[in-house]
Amino acid sequence: MQARSWVILTGHSRGMGLAIAEQALAQGHAVLGISRNVNDGLVQHAHQHGAHLEQWAQDLSDGAEGAERLNTWMRTLQPADIDRVILINNAAILTEVAPLQDVSLADLARSTRIGLEAPMQLMQVWLAVTQAWVTQGWTGRRQILNISSGLARRAMASSGPYCAVKAGLDHLSRCVALEQALHPHGAQIASLAPGVIATDMQAQLRAADPSQFPDHGNFVALKDQNMLTSPADAASKIWTYLDSASFGQEVITDLREL
Repeated sequence: MQARSWVILTGHSRGMGLAIAEQALAQGHAVLGISRNVNDGLVQHAHQHGAHLEQWAQDLSDGAEGAERLNTWMRTLQPADIDRVILINNAAILTEVAPLQDVSLADLARSTRIGLEAPMQLMQVWLAVTQAWVTQGWTGRRQILNISSGLARRAMASSGPYCAVKAGLDHLSRCVALEQALHPHGAQIASLAPGVIATDMQAQLRAADPSQFPDHGNFVALKDQNMLTSPADAASKIWTYLDSASFGQEVITDLREL
């Protein structure tokens, strides 16, 4: 099925990714969700809004497999029927909240593959396919939104792998933005820190061993003082930003400053 706009979204089955998907469907965007699990409730949501939804149960620790699958799928699309295509790299995992010496090698590899390697591979495919469209005369809007974190820009003990992955995503975004600026119809790209969102990741940080995690008290206080943003509120602000003319003017951004 063709649609005027397509949103390709990783980590769509829960948390902020789910909220982004729900609002995309409510706005009439077609959505391809890529997560380890599908979300049955999202199917009903799409039906209620008359929107098109596809979901892939895809483990992004094998990003190459996911990227090849995306490549095959995107080449079935008819760009003449599309005026906007958005890639949102949202999927990420937090390893055990502990000093690096205590994190397993398997967890280190998995978090890096999901949080940085897979987005890079998906971006490569997405850019190659949509650039081919442009070469053939397509003039639609191309947007990449990488969901980053304030921890990409501020170091925190016992979170080194997550900080490093998000910092890498920021710098990858800078590099790709420079590349795309060389094209007359380059893709717009932004790496966005969404703020402190009430997700499972926050619960994981609050459940960490305080003796291993010096910032534990700060995350408990955020919850106790009702300072967490709901996924729905964050998603709404993200869509306002995606729809704005200013999207991508600054590659490294923070939702709290927009």
